[in-house]
Amino acid sequence: MVLLDTMVLSELRKRSRNPGLISWIASLPTNDLFVSVVSIGEIQRGIEMKRNQDPAFARSLADWLDRVLMSYQERSLPIDLSTVRRWGRLGAALGHRGADLMVAATALQRALTVATRNLRGTNWKRLARSRSYTIAAVSEP
Repeated sequence: MVLLDTMVLSELRKRSRNPGLISWIASLPTNDLFVSVVSIGEIQRGIEMKRNQDPAFARSLADWLDRVLMSYQERSLPIDLSTVRRWGRLGAALGHRGADLMVAATALQRALTVATRNLRGTNWKRLARSRSYTIAAVSEP
């Protein structure tokens, strides 16, 4: 089962999407794909930051996010107390406290693999790699 991080999820909305990523995701059972509420928050933050600069684009992003939420309604993973505590341990061990570590903690808590484009600052073990995404398992430091 795969947790799509924010960068991979965002790639799926682009007009010129990477065909390798699209075919890989299409090859997986839909029920094996998950998103984190952290990614939803990061995307919402981006929408709000664009709202004054480019309202039409922000509305388009908001509509897309609404469709994502409908599609992943049962597969949107919350941050619970055990996940937050794991995030705290990871952040202390790695000296990093970003949102991607919350996604990593969620994956660890639920024994998921992460599809990401960002391997910085986290103990990712690359399982596979293409030009557009990396399949990674996160490990404890």
